[in-house]
Amino acid sequence: MKICDLCPRRCAIQVGKSGACRVRMNVDGTIRPITFGKPCVVHVDPMEKKPLFHFHPGEKILSIGTAGCNLTCLNCQNADISQGDPISFETYDLPPEKLPKWARTENCRHVAYTYTEPLVSYEYTLACCQAARKAGLTNVIVTAGYINEEPLAKLIPFLDGVNLDIKAFSEDFYRKICGATLSPVLNAARQLAAAGVHLEITNLIIPTLNDKKGDIQQLCEWIAQSLNPNIPLHFSRFFPRHRMMDLPPTPYETLMGARELAKACGLHHVYTGNMDAPEGEATFCPTCKAVLIQRAGYTVIRNRLDATARCPSCGTTIYGRF
Repeated sequence: MKICDLCPRRCAIQVGKSGACRVRMNVDGTIRPITFGKPCVVHVDPMEKKPLFHFHPGEKILSIGTAGCNLTCLNCQNADISQGDPISFETYDLPPEKLPKWARTENCRHVAYTYTEPLVSYEYTLACCQAARKAGLTNVIVTAGYINEEPLAKLIPFLDGVNLDIKAFSEDFYRKICGATLSPVLNAARQLAAAGVHLEITNLIIPTLNDKKGDIQQLCEWIAQSLNPNIPLHFSRFFPRHRMMDLPPTPYETLMGARELAKACGLHHVYTGNMDAPEGEATFCPTCKAVLIQRAGYTVIRNRLDATARCPSCGTTIYGRF
């Protein structure tokens, strides 16, 4: 029996067995991810799909994903690979040392570890990040942030950008809908922000479950007060998925109302996703309100920011890497 110390579950795993994520296996007394070097998805995406709006907007990013997850979200949009048996999928042969060449072949200078939960394949994600950094590439993880402090601390020096999915500002929601707890996710957010990693946050608004004004306000106030009001917040529209097919899509008005509420709480960059809303896709200067970046879906139509990250209208420095 071996304890896996990666995430708050701290699974006790017998030899030859795996933990709750189905990825981390006890191999002769050592916990290893059976997905090492075996992503089941490799694809080139626009940066905005992560979503990252303040991290090299408009550029391509090589995205890789391995099977498995340490959450069991009832609404998971990638449940076929996140909740499936990792050994049942066809995979690519992509050890960390091959990653930089693959990225260069695709003309990508950024790599994202995404689609499912990259942290359960921790050793692979870390090794890939190290290889990419050595080759001059940037690393992005898209994660639910359900990880213990020590392993995250070892990964942080090799991270450039993170989109952190905060499911709801409710322990009850996390237990009932995700099979997890909120507090480790908030700790991860604090840890990333304190380390200076570029951070953006996504919150999927699900009708009747986390769409109440009070729930949204608590999340926004926490970001503004405990992290940084400049951190971009993406409100995403829910569509029926997986084991949550009985709920309707999030109303347009709910998303736009959440955006206005977040701005009233002091957040400077608030976006809406999974719906057609030009105002919710644009980046505005928090000082003079000038439009800095215009988008249509995942496409950047106009970008007035350069590497100085200053508003050309008033000179305000904009949070991000441009």
